[in-house]
Amino acid sequence: KRGEAQNPRCLRSSVKFPQAVMVWGAMSSAGADPLCFLRSKVNAAVYQDVLEHFMLPAADQLYGDADFIFQQDLAPAHSAKATSTWFKDHGIPVLNWPANSPDLNPIENLWGIVKRKMRHARPNNAEELKATIRATWALITPEQCHRLIDSMPCRIAAVIQAKGAPTKY
Repeated sequence: KRGEAQNPRCLRSSVKFPQAVMVWGAMSSAGADPLCFLRSKVNAAVYQDVLEHFMLPAADQLYGDADFIFQQDLAPAHSAKATSTWFKDHGIPVLNWPANSPDLNPIENLWGIVKRKMRHARPNNAEELKATIRATWALITPEQCHRLIDSMPCRIAAVIQAKGAPTKY
């Protein structure tokens, strides 16, 4: 309104250059795995290094010698021939995955939960942002992950009913 241009109630602060970090995380019905903060863009070699040092130890802890199927989207680093070879060499089956299908990927919902819990955080630098992400990720319960995994039949039905269009998931 006229005369209120500088009233603090009418102003919203903005950040011109917000902090950003690249994070890799994984989940199963048993809970969330440790996070990996990446220092560079993700190519096949970087991704395989993450799998080697983060996914394999977590899978070993969760599953031991039991079988599991790994799910990932079709990002270029994930679908590279070298990455496919890495999975074959390690005896890890990978779920065939349709392109552009975030509604079927429960970790997208998990990241949404993390972002909502962090919405009021105001980290001042990348290290504070990493600490906030770590602390928020640590609050994820195995029950939350289990519920997201259990929602898969409903997700699939919703995507089929929507004929591939976006759903509530």
